This record gives sequence, structure tokens and C-alpha cells, in this order.
Amino acid sequence: MLSGIRIVEICGIGPGPFCAMHLADLGADVIAVEREAAAGAPSSLLNRGKRSIVADLKTPEGRELVLKLIEDADALIEGMRPGVMERLGLGPAECAARNPRLVYGRMTGWGQTGPLAQAAGHDNNYIATSGALYYNGTPAEPPQSAITLIGDIGGGALYLAVGLLAGILKARETGQGTVVDASIVDGSAHMMQLILASRQKGLVTGPRGENMHERSHFFATYRCADGHFITLGSLEPQFYALLLEKLGLQDDPRFAGKQWDRARWGEMQAHFTELFASRTRDEWSALLEGTDVCFGPVLSPPEAAAHPHMAARDIYFERDGLLQTRPAPRFDGEAVTPRPLPQRGEHTGAILAALDVQAASVWG
Repeated sequence: MLSGIRIVEICGIGPGPFCAMHLADLGADVIAVEREAAAGAPSSLLNRGKRSIVADLKTPEGRELVLKLIEDADALIEGMRPGVMERLGLGPAECAARNPRLVYGRMTGWGQTGPLAQAAGHDNNYIATSGALYYNGTPAEPPQSAITLIGDIGGGALYLAVGLLAGILKARETGQGTVVDASIVDGSAHMMQLILASRQKGLVTGPRGENMHERSHFFATYRCADGHFITLGSLEPQFYALLLEKLGLQDDPRFAGKQWDRARWGEMQAHFTELFASRTRDEWSALLEGTDVCFGPVLSPPEAAAHPHMAARDIYFERDGLLQTRPAPRFDGEAVTPRPLPQRGEHTGAILAALDVQAASVWG
């Protein structure tokens, strides 16, 4: 889908590489500029589908290499702290001078401006500050982050990808590039809009620990007899009625007609906790999975790969002994096998030859 789009990635960690991999998965030509000249070193799974080149950006030769690479690129991705690329002589102004239509993608946690812009941080810090962590977890436990997913990927990499593609579309129309300031605090806060809409509807109505997803018995996670877990999301009245029927509780006065009796949620959740602890996860899956109860077993990645639905859609695959996931979304119903991982620096010679640059000069 992105054939004909070229991205230059100044390799970093986390969301920037994931964004570049996602674009490569969709067909973009991504040149990953890596900093370490370790021939044959293991490549990160996030480098799949990219072409890898090694350069020392602190040298004039390395700087010039990047400027040559972006001359015919659509976009650049960098994930340095604000000001670092400018100090390297590779900031937006220098790059725009070489290629006015370049979309310059900047991936950070705190953003390019603001009091925390220069502070170190990680995924959980950003989503805590943006408000996205607040509603996660039970009242009795501290909020727990789904490591990397909400911040690095949801609020970071995917927002950068959308911003880059929007910028490329505009540049192809106008010939003018743009700077995309993609920060995890911005993106994860924007993701809160659905929760804010739920507040408007009354589904999320109070402080942490007092809401449907934290206290109710019908939208919760339960431990089973074998130590595994299952989830319920029986929110709508027809789904809740079916849940009670499946559990044999349709005529129980403690539950029938009491779904939204918040004062009794604790009692009902305690009963469900005891009930779900009486059978294994597989036994509950046999009873509830595939029905309109809105049910799902909590699976590890290897277990998810073997699940019949995931297997039927061919979502996971293994290559060279490494479990991976296929690109998403799908187009015209086709599951795509991504291009393989490159060795670090594998394409250095070929790319430098195409640019007519001496290899020794870019390694410092």
C-alpha cells in the first residue's frame, strides 16, 4: 500500500522504530540508519522489512550521508531529545534545505516544548501524566500499565505514523514538507476522548475505583481454578441476560434485574469470583466463548498464536525461531508476510554505492 514512499529512520528505541517497522510492513522503503558498526550483530524484531545502514552521525561524513539520503525521501523519523538533531546539524531546517518536501517526524515522550521536554521518561511516566493511566486497575491496587502498549505504541508510534502519512499527502499536493511533533503525552491524552465520552454517558462517573470497569461484576477479569484468567464484557442488557442464563442465574433475585445496582456490585462480584474459581479457563471457554456474552480468555502470546480464531486469521507466525505478528490492518482480506530482518549494516555497501559515497568515511 505504501510502495513508492521512502522513509529515513534515525534509529532509536521504542516507538520510533515501531512506527518505521509499521510503515515498512505496509510497503514503504525504510532505510534504518544505525549507530553501531557491529557487523552481523543481531537485529531487533522492530527492524524487519527495513534496509539497514551504519553511520557515525557525529562525524561530518555521517551527517552528509543522512542529508544525501533524505534528498529523495518522503519522511524522516527521529526519536532524540529535543535539540539533539539540531546539534548534530540534522535538524528540520538543515533537512528542509536539502529537501523542502520532507516530512520531519519527531517522536518523544513529553513533546518538543513544555517544562518537561528535556526530562527523561518512559512509557508509564508519560501515560501517568497524560491521564491515560488513571483508570487502570482495581481500587485496592496501584494503577498498572500494559507495558509499552498504551504509551509507546498507542499514544506514540501510531500517532506518528498517522502524522507522517498526513504530512506526506499534503507535501505531494503542495510540495511543502512539515514537522510532525508526535509526543506520547499528546497521543495518549487524545486516546482518552472515548473515556471522556463514557463519562458523558454516565458509564465512567466517579474517581478511580468507583466505575463500571473497576467495580462491576459484568465487566471484569476473573481467576479460574487452574490459575488462569478470563474476561467478561457483558455490558449491554441483552448480553448480561445471556450471561446470567449461561451461568444459571437468570432467576436468582441477587442478579436478575440488578445489573446497575451499584450498591450491590461488591456482593455480586464476590459471588462471580467464587463461581469462576470453580472451573478451569478451558471449561469456561467451552461454555462462553463464541456467544454474545462478550467473553475472552486471557492468553499469553504463544497461547494466543495457537488459539483457533487467531490461527484461522494467521495473526502470529514464527521465523528463525522468533514469534512475530503479521502486519495490520489487512487490505482486501490478505494476510501479509513481512520482509525479513536485516543484519545490522547489511545494506550499507549497496546504499553507499548508490549514493557514490566512500564506505570508510561514514563510520568515523
